[in-house]
This record gives sequence, structure tokens and C-alpha cells, in this order.
Amino acid sequence: MKRGFVFTIHSVAGLLSGLFILIMSLSGAALVFRDELNRLEYPPEILRANSPVIAIDSCYNNLKKEFPGAEVSSCRLAPNNRLSFLFTIYDSSYKNGREALKVFVQPQNGSIQKTEGADVSFVNRLGRLHSSLFLGKKGEWLLGFFSVVFLISILTGLVQYRRNAWAVLSFRKKFFRRGNLHQCIGVWALIFNLMIGITGFWMQRYVFKKEFYGTTSYTQVLKSSPSLFFPLDSSLMNLKMKYPGFTPHVIYFAQSKKGSTAIYGSRSSNSFIHSKDFADAIFLDSSGLVSFTAFVNEVDASNRYDIINAQVHYGQYGGLPVKIIYFVFGLTGGLLSITGFLLWLKRRRSKIRVAA
Repeated sequence: MKRGFVFTIHSVAGLLSGLFILIMSLSGAALVFRDELNRLEYPPEILRANSPVIAIDSCYNNLKKEFPGAEVSSCRLAPNNRLSFLFTIYDSSYKNGREALKVFVQPQNGSIQKTEGADVSFVNRLGRLHSSLFLGKKGEWLLGFFSVVFLISILTGLVQYRRNAWAVLSFRKKFFRRGNLHQCIGVWALIFNLMIGITGFWMQRYVFKKEFYGTTSYTQVLKSSPSLFFPLDSSLMNLKMKYPGFTPHVIYFAQSKKGSTAIYGSRSSNSFIHSKDFADAIFLDSSGLVSFTAFVNEVDASNRYDIINAQVHYGQYGGLPVKIIYFVFGLTGGLLSITGFLLWLKRRRSKIRVAA
């Protein structure tokens, strides 16, 4: 039977992007549980009843004493007195300051509990695989290219198998055969994979702009961070009074008096689809006063859409039930790659037997 043009395009696109889809499927499904996997890296919880969390200022100063020449980049705040503050620093003691160090600081006494390279973290490596295939800008371009091929594969598959879609969705017995597994998976996961393909392409669209080819990779220049320019804890207390619905999650420290200390978090009034860590930002000057804000409702529409697009792509909304759904359907991309390749292999062997 002569195969049509759409089927040929679908087959070529599937074969071309098969390995890419498999890698993205497996890594993406795991990254849905990024927060849970990151939590496993934390030191054991501290169970001291009624022990308050000490000032971030004290933790910062203790860290500077331990690493006097380090550049202290950021701090992920402890949500309670049982989990550590997580500082990110660059120090010459680790790969000459070219890679970040993660330092876990005990929130009740400011002591350093654990230090490890950010680049050796399982989640960090998984994220680099998913975002660049460990190939830097070349990998980013490949992701952009294959995201287009993936969308072509999905859309041509929809056209090719559209007549059988309802039969598959209604669980008609005649379609539940091993030979139809590829088609069944494609139909069941069509909307999900189309959503992942579109949001993934949107995140990588920058590789199709000429500015991408003129930029150079950023090289970390190690410089020792100064002491805090203002009492950070006092400023956080003032922020809570000024913005009572705002919960800070991550602090990026200013490296000079001309710079700003950025505090990222979210407000209780934000939609569920907005990031809990980075939806809103408040920037403080060298005296600890608010210089400007970048709340999610204040940024322009394109940036606001980018925030929502990333949340949808990674399934970081709706809690555990949504993550489980993303994990299960996220694996379907890999299954489509495997079953599609097996079908192609079967047809190829049939042609060889007929020719012989």
C-alpha cells in the first residue's frame, strides 16, 4: 500500500527527533519533581522545639568568615526552623571560582552543615541535560530545532490518524493490539504533548533570533563580596509590613553600593499559575529601602506570559496531583519514540523480505 505524503513527513520527523524526544521525555518527567529531589540534598532536619531561626545577617557574616574571599551570590530562605538556609557562593577553593558552591547553613546557630559543588548535583545535571544537552549554545540551538521537528511530528500524526482518534478514545476493542500501541499512545497524550511542544518551543525561540549568534558565553569573574550594606533582617521585616501578602524565597545580594539587592518571592494574591519563587521581585538600594518592584502584574505582557509558559511546561502548579499527571504523560513522548522506531524497523524488515 502506497504511503501518503503526510505519513512520510510524520515518519521522517519522528526518526529525526526520536532520540531527542526520548531524552527530553525522561529528563522532563524527572524534573517535574525538581523540588522534591532538591530537598533530598538538604542535611537532616533540625528538630529543636521552640528554637528560633537566627538572623540572615548572622548567617551571611559567618559564611564570610569561613570563605573570606568568596563571592556570595544568593540565599534560598529556610521556610521553617527545621530546614537549612541554602547559600550559593563562588570561591577559589572550588574549581578556581568557575563553578558555584552550595553551602547549607544551620538556621538556628549559623553553622555550616554541608558544602557541595552545584555542578555535581543530580538535579543540576539533569537540568543541564534538559536545557542544553551538555553542549552549551550548540545544545540550546538543537533544542530549538528539534522542538519544531517534534511539533511537526505531532501535527502530522494528528492528520494521519485523525479518523481513528475517537475509536481509540472510546476504547474500541479492535484497536487494542500491539501494532496499534504507537497510535493509541499518540492519541491519548496528544493534548499534553502538543502543550509541551508549544511551550518548549516558546522557551527556545530565542535561538532563532540573530542576537543569539552574536552573544558570547558568560565567564564568572571571581570577586570577594563586601559586607552587607544594611541590616537585611530589618529590611525584610519592613517589607512584611509594607507588603503583608509577600513571601520572600530567594535573595540575590548586591556586590556593590551601586547595585541592588533583589528579593524574589510571591504574593498571596497571585494566581496559582504563577511561580512561588520568582513571580514577584523587590529591589533594595544600598540603604535597604525599596528602589523599585517587579510584581507579576506590573511586568509587561510578554514577560508575564513567559512566567506562565515556564510554569505550564514544567508542571510547577497545582501541587502533587498535577506533578503525577505530568510525570505519567511526560513518559509518553519517550514511548512514542520507541514504538515509532519499532514500527519503522518492522516495515523496513518487511520491505527487505519482499525484495529478497
